[in-house]
Amino acid sequence: MSAGDKLFGRWRAQPAVALPVPLEVAAQVTSGLQVLLDGQGQVLRLSGPLRHQLATPADRRLASYLQPDSRLVIEGEPADWQGQTLDLQFKGTQGTVHTRGWVQHQADGWVLQVFDVGDLLAERGQQQDRGQSQRLLAEVSERLRLCSLERLDEVIAEQMHSVATYLRLPSAALLLPDHERAQWRLHADWLRPGELTLWPAEARLSRSLRGLDSHTVLETELLAPAHACLMPYRENHGVAAWLLCALPSDGLSPLIREQGPKLFAALAGPVLARLAERDHRHELERLETLQGLMGTGWWEFFPERDALQLAPGLAEALEAPQQLALQDWLALIHPADRSELQSRLRDVQRGHELMLSVRLHNVEPPAWFRIQGRVLEGDRIRRVVGMMLDISDIKNQQQQAAAAHKRLDNVIASSPAVIYVQRYAEGALQPSFFSDSLRPLLGWTLEDCQEGELAQWVHPDDRDGYFQRTRQLLREGAVRSRYRMRDRQGNYHWLLDEARLLRDDLGMPVEAVGLWLDITEATVASERVRQSEERYRILVEDSPAMICRYRPDLTLTFGNQPLARYLECSTEQLPGINLGNWLSSEQREAFLQRLAGLTPQAPVSSAEISLQLPGREHAWWVWSDRGVFDERGQLIEVQAVGRDNTEVRRTQQQLTQSAKMATLGEMATGLAHEINQPLNVMRMAIVNVLKRLSNGDVQIDYLQDKLNRIDAQVQRAARVVDHMRVFGRRSEIEMQLFNPKQAVEGTLSLLSEGMKGKGVQLRVPEIALEVEVRGHVDQLEQVLINLMVNARDALLSKREGNRDFEPWIETTAEADDERVRLYVQDNGGGIPPRLLEKIFEPFFTTKPVGVGTGLGLSVSYGIIENMGGRLSVSNTEEGARFCIELPIARAD
Repeated sequence: MSAGDKLFGRWRAQPAVALPVPLEVAAQVTSGLQVLLDGQGQVLRLSGPLRHQLATPADRRLASYLQPDSRLVIEGEPADWQGQTLDLQFKGTQGTVHTRGWVQHQADGWVLQVFDVGDLLAERGQQQDRGQSQRLLAEVSERLRLCSLERLDEVIAEQMHSVATYLRLPSAALLLPDHERAQWRLHADWLRPGELTLWPAEARLSRSLRGLDSHTVLETELLAPAHACLMPYRENHGVAAWLLCALPSDGLSPLIREQGPKLFAALAGPVLARLAERDHRHELERLETLQGLMGTGWWEFFPERDALQLAPGLAEALEAPQQLALQDWLALIHPADRSELQSRLRDVQRGHELMLSVRLHNVEPPAWFRIQGRVLEGDRIRRVVGMMLDISDIKNQQQQAAAAHKRLDNVIASSPAVIYVQRYAEGALQPSFFSDSLRPLLGWTLEDCQEGELAQWVHPDDRDGYFQRTRQLLREGAVRSRYRMRDRQGNYHWLLDEARLLRDDLGMPVEAVGLWLDITEATVASERVRQSEERYRILVEDSPAMICRYRPDLTLTFGNQPLARYLECSTEQLPGINLGNWLSSEQREAFLQRLAGLTPQAPVSSAEISLQLPGREHAWWVWSDRGVFDERGQLIEVQAVGRDNTEVRRTQQQLTQSAKMATLGEMATGLAHEINQPLNVMRMAIVNVLKRLSNGDVQIDYLQDKLNRIDAQVQRAARVVDHMRVFGRRSEIEMQLFNPKQAVEGTLSLLSEGMKGKGVQLRVPEIALEVEVRGHVDQLEQVLINLMVNARDALLSKREGNRDFEPWIETTAEADDERVRLYVQDNGGGIPPRLLEKIFEPFFTTKPVGVGTGLGLSVSYGIIENMGGRLSVSNTEEGARFCIELPIARAD
């Protein structure tokens, strides 16, 4: 027990003693501090040795003597503190004075008796520091030992943080030796947030630490102007690690000097051990990876047991256990190599080295291994260790090279090409070797081609090129040329000469190796092809058809003169031009979809396209494409041939328009009736109104009714006139999407009244079509009018012979997933079977001479065909039945 505790205990054991008032100092107080207080806590008197250590306050309140934290303890009056142990910190002349005491009531006031407990608090703090240090030591070592190698660097940083925080360091860095570069390197560091410590470069660290071998903490100037110190960690061979610390403002504290080396040892020891473990693992991983890549592995032979142990990778490659008997190992070797390996293995035990290439037994393709081994002298036994290296690739390459050499010899002997070698001597090339194929080709021998003789066999027109070939070979090291060489019979052969110059280690020419290949036939054939290509080019350029090539995005790569004339440019300007520039968006989309449908099995497609050419009206081309595909079936180019069909299309349009106007002429009577009927209604309404006006009997409701009737009839006549104007107008160039029901309704608006006037009944059930087709609504209307007018004429002709006959025409519609069908049927008895095949031919008619042109059905057939549909006719029990079949236009 300390002195403070003894005094504290003795004072607590004695009864309270009354003190005289108001003496400044009581003589009987020999320890601690005694403070006499009044009822409000004002200090009346101080006594005891501790009073000399107190600072003098500005007033006499007890709170003025205390530190701010202790003022909360004495809130209220002294009567509230009685019976409590008071821990008070007084303001001292040299710091804080830590005390503990109590308050007792006296007759003349209150007495506060306290004793100095600073030594108790200091000892307790030291014990806590030691306990915390021991716990931190154990925790740092434990975490470093137990963490995984993958998290080692992260755990090292965490533990450095713990150590630096405990030692109250602003920053710290762990320095480890770099044996490869013979210097110290920064392995890990920790900086308190907000610190700007910059560690020295590794070269400077190495220079500063060179020669240091301390056992204690050293102060250093490495972080000047900041204070710093170095803590060493020693092993058997000397300092193994340093901890470089930035010191706090109060310098090197006792905590750092006493606890720092212990904590650093607890950190550095496990770190070095785990780093060595990680390096060892990396070495093993690299060794295993290298063995796997090289197809190699170690083996060890134990002579006393006649057994071997194999590396895991080697055992897996040999499909054998890692530990096996010597005979089992030898059984893996091909019988042709087994005896030699067994003999060499005995020689190894006598001190010789083993190096042998062997084959494995029953392995296809053959697997070759190089076996190396030697004896390692041990304390008690002689161990035989070695490596097995997979050299299958090398052996196979050697065998392939040997076979290639043999094949090369055979090729040289039997090749139609002449292989030659020319020796370099004093700036010239002299023939030194010709293969045996020289005599069958030219009839010459090596002696016939010696110096000065070879050039004379070259064609006179090619000799300049031959000499240029020699100069180029000596200058550039390689040459490829063509010239004619005369044979012994006086005939010339075209030779392809390819040669390469070989040089020595100093770059000096040694010899030239080359070959002559007879390309006479190929040269003649090439000339024929060139002439053929010239004829083909003339044919393409002079062709009246447009011929071109373009990529799948319609960008031209070639075009002939007719295409250039249509596009008003030159043939040189055609590459790069996009055909889509002259197509509408719909035409371009249809064009690209047609190209997308080309396949290697169906590479050809034809269509009629419409273009807006420069300075012209729309033009129509009949266009045929052929796709060119790569080996994966991808379209890479399109070859196309086009023919201008503009005049034909314009003639067809004029014919269609003429047929339309003829139809309007035939309908004139019905249309006149259709317009005359509203006029009669309006005339009668006006007559009735005028009568009422003359009689003076005019009512507003009556007038409004008549005027509304007149307005309705005006609108009726206007609709007829408007529809006639639309029907008579020339069709649009581009096809549009429309509902076929519109054409049926338009046809009925023009023909219904005329049919009724002639006594022909129209049967038109409600048409509920919600589909669209692509074409011209007025042209489909023209087809329906032609069919219904023809049916009307046939019916009226039949009624002339039979007055009881009741004619009718029925128009119906149906649709499925792909097509829509419109039917026009009558009860006129049908068309004679012999005429069904001719019904759609131009100028064919069943009407009397002078009645009809014979073009109605022919034009109708062409209109439906241009819309991608089909017009057909058949007979029913009551009459003829025409079917208009059109494809449904999809949303895409």
